[in-house]
Amino acid sequence: MPELQRLRPDHAPALLAFERENRAYFAASVPDRGDDYFTGFDVRHAALLAEQESGACHFHVLAGGDGEILGRVNLVDVAGGSAALGYRIAEKAARRGLATSAVEKVCLLAATEYGLTSLRAETTLDNPGSQAVLARAGFVATGETELDGRPGIAYVRDLTGRPRRTDTVSGRRYTA
Repeated sequence: MPELQRLRPDHAPALLAFERENRAYFAASVPDRGDDYFTGFDVRHAALLAEQESGACHFHVLAGGDGEILGRVNLVDVAGGSAALGYRIAEKAARRGLATSAVEKVCLLAATEYGLTSLRAETTLDNPGSQAVLARAGFVATGETELDGRPGIAYVRDLTGRPRRTDTVSGRRYTA
């Protein structure tokens, strides 16, 4: 079972491989990162770790047993008890419930470890998979938005109540 891990320096090679292997797949539903992201990856990775160290962001990877990165879930723009959630799952790992599970785990961390009270997220209208993940993870649509010139939906998740968990045996939700 993949493990959610906080981003570390040693994740860099596997994370770069993940981004390269899935670039076209991701670009179909989210804005492409551009060539500069890949050519300057080491500098970018160091900058992310510095942002994380400052508390401005919380970055996570979903690592397989062999260290391969299968996804990432990030909390960015942390301020005033809130943050923006972003996530992506490798094409070969999609449609297996990994995104929902990872997003739910990060929501729990956001409330219990990072002291956040709410999360924001956005997705395009033509991405029903992402909409379903956000709904299953307790996000509520708050209105329309635009993402890179495409119509989208904005969401929010209140973390002040008791965090939701999923029973890994039955898959049923319960409050814990």
